[in-house]
Amino acid sequence: MRVHPLAGRPAPEEILIDAAALERAYLSEKPDPAEPLERVSFGTSGHRGTSLDCTFNEAHILATTQAICDYREHHGISGPLMMGKDTHALSELAQRTALEVLAANKVNVFIQQGGRPAPTPVISRAILVHNAGEDHQADGIIITPSHNPPQDGGFKYNPPNGGPADTGITKWIEDRANSILEGGNRVVRHMPYEQAVRSHWDHPIDFMMDYIGDLASVIDMDAIAKAGVKIGVDPLGGASVHYWAPIAEMYGLNLEVVNKTVDPRFSFMRVDHDGKIRMDCSSPYAMAGLVDLKDSFDIAFGNDPDADRHGIVTRSGGLMNPNAYLTVAIRYLLTHREGWPKAAKIGKTLVSSSLIDRVVAQAGRELFEVPVGFKWFAPGLFDGSVCFGGEESAGASFLRKDGTVWTTDKDGLILCLLAAEITAVTGRDPGEHYREITAALGESHYTRIDTPATAEQRHSLKKIKPEAFGAATLAGEPVVAKMTKSASGDSIGGLKVASENGWFAVRPSGTENICKVYAESLKGEDHLHEILVEAKRLME
Repeated sequence: MRVHPLAGRPAPEEILIDAAALERAYLSEKPDPAEPLERVSFGTSGHRGTSLDCTFNEAHILATTQAICDYREHHGISGPLMMGKDTHALSELAQRTALEVLAANKVNVFIQQGGRPAPTPVISRAILVHNAGEDHQADGIIITPSHNPPQDGGFKYNPPNGGPADTGITKWIEDRANSILEGGNRVVRHMPYEQAVRSHWDHPIDFMMDYIGDLASVIDMDAIAKAGVKIGVDPLGGASVHYWAPIAEMYGLNLEVVNKTVDPRFSFMRVDHDGKIRMDCSSPYAMAGLVDLKDSFDIAFGNDPDADRHGIVTRSGGLMNPNAYLTVAIRYLLTHREGWPKAAKIGKTLVSSSLIDRVVAQAGRELFEVPVGFKWFAPGLFDGSVCFGGEESAGASFLRKDGTVWTTDKDGLILCLLAAEITAVTGRDPGEHYREITAALGESHYTRIDTPATAEQRHSLKKIKPEAFGAATLAGEPVVAKMTKSASGDSIGGLKVASENGWFAVRPSGTENICKVYAESLKGEDHLHEILVEAKRLME
């Protein structure tokens, strides 16, 4: 992967967004539903785009929110809707638009009081807590494009199970939203924003302190406090920025928030690998500022703007690869959560490290491998049949200490706090634990490469057959699996080819004109290179 000259350096003024221009375009530009790229399109998790390209504008949010209201009515969802947002420039505007529609449709909406952001996991937990004792089930909308660049907006729906909507739900909402868009949004019911927030349908509440007060049910907060672990946190200007100081105060943690700035331009960020500003807490370039401070803390960590992802920085080795931390987290939790059901499975996406497979097998537990997307873990986390679900892009969640559901969406805050718990309880940071694992089970050499792809190529790749890879060996080893479906029979949207000590997978992006190539070797960099050569040959 070619690295931009600005990678890891402070963002220069010339690459910062014009937030005012972004907001004007959101309100003034009208998407053309006859143009495929300007339609509502739910990728792995929600609709994303930018107002400057007519891919995330007021018209999209009007249509999508009305579609969600129609879905609720059609499926008998009559409880409140929990709404969260992050700190992207378009998130506030999209929330205003959504509230106008929800109030006009007579939907009770719970939002964070004071106009502050509310992270994805906080909304997931709030949905589940409400639904535990109510016949009138709640659901949620979270307004975020995750770690995407500052000019992007995102809008996703979480049904009553609290997790990301599955493909059946998103297709229903997407189709209905595009039908509404094609009709010029004439069927959208909405009222002026000022009237909506004064109506009895708008309910400001404190999501934050409810969430923080419950953290001890999922993390050993006493152990962290008693050990005096020195913690550094960089919220990357996201929705968790208001959470960390109250967490430290409530539980007596030795914690310092090293960056408290909130700026929709994200001007404080270090530039990512490709010269763009991207709040990716798993990127060593975006996280370079916190990595520079690693020796000041026993453990440090950061979150993306909606706090559903985690980035763990250790004194022993800097920023951990997401796969490495998932491996450590799983091994630790399987030996430190006595209240978890012994039959509960460990969930991973099929493009996550196969070192996880070895750790799970060593612990005598069952692996649950799914296609890309956290939505596949939601049902298992909900009913407790999956005790941990994690994906290679630094997203994960797990059960409470008593084996009951915590969240069914990714929770970057508890994965960060778990790193502090591991350090406190074992006296070693997660980086040291990972070295111990690799010494015993083999070292992972892992990469993901994004390559340009046309819409036609992306469509073709979704329909690829296992026999497209005709060779009997992969990088000198016999092929043991060629998969276009997961063990559950669900399409993976591409192809994975595996041998005993290595694999590659190719799949198209759900929202961008790129193809993603994942590869791993447990034998070394040369072996990884051979695997990539064969993956490239298949792509050609």
